[in-house]
Amino acid sequence: MATLTVPTTVPSVSEDCEQLRKAFSGWGTNEGLIIDILGHRNAEQRNLIRKTYAETYGEDLLKALDKELSNDFERLVLLWALDPAERDALLANEATKRWTSSNQVLMEIACTRSANQLLHARQAYHARYKKSLEEDVAHHTTGDFRKLLLPLVSSYRYEGEEVNMTLAKTEAKLLHEKISDKAYSDDDVIRVLATRSKAQINATLNHYKNEYGNDINKDLKADPKDEFLALLRSTVKCLVYPEKYFEKVLRLAINRRGTDEGALTRVVCTRAEVDLKIIADEYQRRNSVPLTRAIVKDTHGDYEKLLLVLAGHVEN
Repeated sequence: MATLTVPTTVPSVSEDCEQLRKAFSGWGTNEGLIIDILGHRNAEQRNLIRKTYAETYGEDLLKALDKELSNDFERLVLLWALDPAERDALLANEATKRWTSSNQVLMEIACTRSANQLLHARQAYHARYKKSLEEDVAHHTTGDFRKLLLPLVSSYRYEGEEVNMTLAKTEAKLLHEKISDKAYSDDDVIRVLATRSKAQINATLNHYKNEYGNDINKDLKADPKDEFLALLRSTVKCLVYPEKYFEKVLRLAINRRGTDEGALTRVVCTRAEVDLKIIADEYQRRNSVPLTRAIVKDTHGDYEKLLLVLAGHVEN
């Protein structure tokens, strides 16, 4: 369930554009007005605002926002204003230029989007960067990381609910054998995780637990410091329990010394129109604190205000 709230009666697009133009003019910027408008419009409405703004004022709305805003608030507004596919392309491109946790971002985009959403992100990547996401991922990664990430970002999974139970049993046995042999990056392990439908993977992993007594992620914890194993565990989580994966990303982003604004911004931005309500419920269950209260405690100013709006917080 999404947390984004859109008013029952939305002003006309030209009115929204006019108000945004007003927010940028005169002394200082009216950040509250920007939050009120963009924070309560869905992707389709935001796309239309961008298009109309450019036609009316001869300026890209993103460039206007970039000039007027700064810091974490600017990053949040700019990411939120983007079309979801463009946003994924941008996040993926940034991830191919960094190391360590960036592999997690690539995996997250590949495994928590629908087949069409991932395809659209790859198309947006072509349009924006004049090259493919696959070639950048291949160039950026090496060894086992490349072996896993390349098929994940190239995937176009079947999305039906049909499940082949015989296959689930066979592949659960196969996974168990490979993991017992510590052959974590075996071709078959990667083939199953990168190509099977999420419903099929779920059935396979349920059988794995029933047959062998452990959750697969428990068996993938042989070496807690191994980064490839950590990525493999996150892959499994994203495919089967995305809300648990995102809850953990938020928990680590908020509960550390100094907030990881990059991760907080990314999750709120990419999930507000999808399942942030489910993630927030999981967060409260796991931490005994509402997500919005944790955001208030750890952030401030306009950045905090827009995060709260996107997370569905209602002022009493």
